[in-house]
Amino acid sequence: MVEKTDGVVLSTDDLRAVTGFAAGCAEAVLDVFESARPDDSRPREAIDAAWAFAQGGRRGKALRDTAWAALRAARETDDPAAEHAARAAMAAASAAYLHPLADAHQVKHILGAAAHAARAVEVAAGGDEGVGTEHLARAGERCPAEVVDVLARFPAAPGGGGRVGELLRDLDEALRRSVTS
Repeated sequence: MVEKTDGVVLSTDDLRAVTGFAAGCAEAVLDVFESARPDDSRPREAIDAAWAFAQGGRRGKALRDTAWAALRAARETDDPAAEHAARAAMAAASAAYLHPLADAHQVKHILGAAAHAARAVEVAAGGDEGVGTEHLARAGERCPAEVVDVLARFPAAPGGGGRVGELLRDLDEALRRSVTS
């Protein structure tokens, strides 16, 4: 399958690469959520569904449902670090739904899990932005070339979004620089 709208072309392999990267980012902070909410499996289920798609599974209702469930888990926790970890899981499952639209907001589908994961570790470290920045740098180092190629098809990340938006833009800029250097 190849989707094209507004000049952006995405293949199923592109979507699988983006989703696999996002799943890895979210999985790295799953323990932040599970230590706060050990009986809530919704973020884990979203990450598992993202991995299943990334490894050849279907992009169907079950994947979308796990993303929504992880978002509900984020909204139901009173632990801010756990909330961002659950949002990373939601972003991982929803990465499979990256749209072939030349719209800066689509960058959130590509890098949202990484940004929320970085914010989760930052908040867990008492708000230490250096911890989040370092976590984000490691995510950037692990980002596959296929994902950077997909990212380059879209406009730069949009403004706004508070600290998560700042982290998203920082990673976006770093990955785009890696293509030109």
